[in-house]
Order: sequence, then structure tokens, then C-alpha cells
Amino acid sequence: MRGSAMRVVVGGGTGFVGRALTQLLRSRGHQVTHVSRQGGKDRISWKELSRTGLPLCDAVVNLAGENVLNPFRRWGDAFCKEVISSRVETTKTLAKAIVDAEQPPRAWVLVTGVGYYRPSPTAEYTEDSPGGNFDFFSRLVSSWETAALIPGSPARGVVVRSGVVLGQGGGAISQMLWPFRLGLGGPLGSGLQPFPWIHIRDLTGIVCHALENECLQGVLNGVAPSSSATSNGTFAQEFAAALGRPALLPVPAWAVRAVFGAERAIMLLEGQRVLPKRTLESGYRFIFPDLPGALKDIVA
Repeated sequence: MRGSAMRVVVGGGTGFVGRALTQLLRSRGHQVTHVSRQGGKDRISWKELSRTGLPLCDAVVNLAGENVLNPFRRWGDAFCKEVISSRVETTKTLAKAIVDAEQPPRAWVLVTGVGYYRPSPTAEYTEDSPGGNFDFFSRLVSSWETAALIPGSPARGVVVRSGVVLGQGGGAISQMLWPFRLGLGGPLGSGLQPFPWIHIRDLTGIVCHALENECLQGVLNGVAPSSSATSNGTFAQEFAAALGRPALLPVPAWAVRAVFGAERAIMLLEGQRVLPKRTLESGYRFIFPDLPGALKDIVA
């Protein structure tokens, strides 16, 4: 598919990653149609998709998902259900639309998360490592990825397990920017926990790489090559340095649990060392392999 224009349908295309992916795909000559809550120009609603099926396309990507770390939402049953359905149900809807399509697309890419792997200060994980069945988030990723499976489909499936996405105008950086700018930023808890990260241009680059390379299928880890050596404390120091500010104020673990709830706090107070082994082997070249360069680009 490389070199030829594709028609790509993107679920969740109006979100932080979706906007960046749309810009990249269009800059490479591809046509993009979003699936979102509301229909409109170059956009169809999820209801419309369920009713009338998939528009004629060459590839489908799903990025949809309610922000798990929204500090304004209390962690309870209602929010848990939203977090699950915004990922698993949208994936099922797109997978069904692919199955029902008269001319199915040739590629089906799902972006999930490294929460699939068990948090550990020492273990290193590649795409072949086991996981997916030890807490709420790992089981969520398992259900999410299972929902995308289409046995016997001509559409080759690719799953990109993303780390914390760093970029301007959204994601983790937008939530941390002001405390750090004011000199109030610092590591979370001990700061020793691994911090698997990726620059938004590399996450969208990996998705585009997966779409344009017809031989690619299976799992790709969406993390920077150096991220397995990044701790939360290192990230806090590098981010503060990029802003020209100190990172003196650690946020105690109890405060993180108070804001996010014990289950969600695990995502911030623990982490995984993840390696993009298959991603690199597939020929993807990272634009921002190292944290200082990634942060310099973002805060410039």
C-alpha cells in the first residue's frame, strides 16, 4: 500500500492522537473519514456506522477511548463501564462493520496500551511477553484486543500497545504543564517506577507505518526505544529542565490515590519497562528515540 493513496476510516479521529494521525495521513495523500459521536463533513457517527455499515475504504484504525486519567471523574462503576465500552464496544462495532463489508478493508489497526504488561521495576517486556490478566487495566486491554480479532478476515490485523503519549495540546503533557511551569512539579510517589512513553509523532508514525506496509501484522509496542530506562523521577527532572524550572516537589502516593482512587493510581505509581522490539525490526525509525529531544520539541 506504500506509495498509493488509501481511504482510511478512523474511530476516535477527533481526539488528541486522532487529530495528529489525520494530519499525518492527509499529508501523505491519504483520505480520512472519522467515526465520532456526531456526523458531519468527512465524518460519520457511530450510530450511522452501525446502521449503514462501513464506507468503502482500504483501512480502518480505532483510537476511541474515554480518558482513564480524567481527574474530574470519580473512579466508580459508572465511569469504569464508560472506560470499557468506549474501547471494547467501539472496537466490536468496527470489527463487525469490517466482517459485514462487501469489500472489506485490507488493514485493521487498533491502538491499546502497555497496561497489558504487569508493572515491575525490573522486568523488561517485548511484544511476545505474557500479560493481560492480573488487574482491571490488563484485563481491559485483553478484552479490547480480543474484540478486534476477526478470524479468517482478509484485513490484516495490527495492535499497537502505546505508552504514555507525549505531545503539545493534549495527553499527559497538558495535565502536567502548569504545575511544572509554576515550579510545583515533581515525581509521583517514589519516582522510581518505570515511565513508558512515546512522542505523539512516533505513535502516529507507527500507525501510518503499519497501514502502509502490507507485510506487517500482529503486536507492535508503541514506546520510545529509550523509554525502558526512563523512570517517573527522570521524566520529572527532564520535563522541568526543558521548561527551565526545578522539579523539587514530589507528589506523595497518598495524594495520587486520593485524587484518582487506588485502582487508577496504580497507572501512575507503578509502571512497565517496555521495549519496541518488533516495531524496530519492522523497519520503523523513531523520530524521537530519546526523552530530552522529545520534550524539547514539545515545550519549544
